[in-house]
Amino acid sequence: MTELIIDVHGLVKRFGAFIAVDGLDLRAGRGEVHGFLGPNGAGKSTTIRVLLGLYRASAGRVRVLGRDPGRHAAEVTARVSYVPGEVTLWPNLTGQEVLDAFGGLRGSRDATAERRLADAFALDTRRLVRTYSKGNRQKVVLVAAFAARTDLLVLDEPTSGLDPLMEEVFQRCVRDAVEAGRTVLLSSHILAEVEDVCDTVTIIKDGRLVESGRLADMRHLAASTVTARLPARLADSIVARLRQAGVAVEPDAGTIRLAVPRDRVPAVLGVLADADADDITCTPAKLEDLFLRHYEVAAR
Repeated sequence: MTELIIDVHGLVKRFGAFIAVDGLDLRAGRGEVHGFLGPNGAGKSTTIRVLLGLYRASAGRVRVLGRDPGRHAAEVTARVSYVPGEVTLWPNLTGQEVLDAFGGLRGSRDATAERRLADAFALDTRRLVRTYSKGNRQKVVLVAAFAARTDLLVLDEPTSGLDPLMEEVFQRCVRDAVEAGRTVLLSSHILAEVEDVCDTVTIIKDGRLVESGRLADMRHLAASTVTARLPARLADSIVARLRQAGVAVEPDAGTIRLAVPRDRVPAVLGVLADADADDITCTPAKLEDLFLRHYEVAAR
């Protein structure tokens, strides 16, 4: 059994009468990248603050690296790297001085890894923080987080302000961290980013769990999109056959668009090929489709 680095069961966090997190389960194993998804106000940041020991749970069981962060916050955070989406740094220090300060606060550092990561992120650590763009401030914290010898990386909208090239560097750093046996909890609005690097995902809405599991398994729950152009003489009969097979069809001037469950894709493509359809495309379900579908279900 995979060692659980994050093990949350029935988490409730109240602020007076307001319930920010309501009975949430969240688990992430060693060497796993776990996507934590939800819109603003869903309860993601509150949950992360509970994991870091900044808030105490109102109810439920919370364990991070085998410890209760509400009781052992210092022991937990010594083994955790945290990157927020909005970074505030000392404006009159250079980037290198900020890295030195972080290393001093943690009590250990890997200066070689810091230099390598600063080069990878094209970060000039000689400049004062007040001259940095939002993206460069984000790079300082990312360098510190990935260079630290920690078991868990908690990344809350970590690529905010980064350009696409730096997002590629970020994803490579995540993969390197996992290869080293570290665990990553990634909270992001960029669904493509989550899809590229995550093994498992948890989707929440209004503080409640909507769906959680392996991304590869959850894709089975979303339909692939198939489009094709039909011969005019056969269009009506083909549409009728597809509908009889239980496939949703949207015809439009000889072109059809189908939402096809994964297990029916081969059969549907066979029907279209036999009918001499042209311009056949098949697009596998994306995380965004799954995400939006689950929000629609949860809203009902």
